[in-house]
Amino acid sequence: MYGFRIVDKLQKIDEDIQRNQLRYHSKRVLVSKEFTFDAAHHLHCYEGKCKNLHGHTYKVVLGVSGFVDERGLMIDFGELKAIWKKEIEIFLDHRYLNETLPPMNTTAENMVVWIYEKLAASLNNQQNQYLGAKVEFVRLYETPTSYAEARREWMEDE
Repeated sequence: MYGFRIVDKLQKIDEDIQRNQLRYHSKRVLVSKEFTFDAAHHLHCYEGKCKNLHGHTYKVVLGVSGFVDERGLMIDFGELKAIWKKEIEIFLDHRYLNETLPPMNTTAENMVVWIYEKLAASLNNQQNQYLGAKVEFVRLYETPTSYAEARREWMEDE
């Protein structure tokens, strides 16, 4: 049985571990973070309940890959959150999506590509900060059981 244990000695940089040991590998890795936002919208040219103004609590999952730096980090989760908050969420959270997004039918399929493009543009603008960073996927849940997804191989090949 495992019990709680206080470490004998807290590991110190340049004494117990050297800086050149912080990066364990040079492989591409994926970092993912989830966010939620609440928004209202309605669909055009659609016969069904969604033609009427209504709202959702959306969930977004971002997947970004790249190579770790000398510290062993690809991107700090806080930096990914900052990109989301400053460059994407401001157009989505507690907004009327038909008004704040570019002219489009505000379907999950259209919105997920827009989010992908915004994230990719932000990473591209900071490419010297993140080694080989690429958006691998964005998944947008409109309900807990229904989502649309944009993947890098689809976005780059088509």
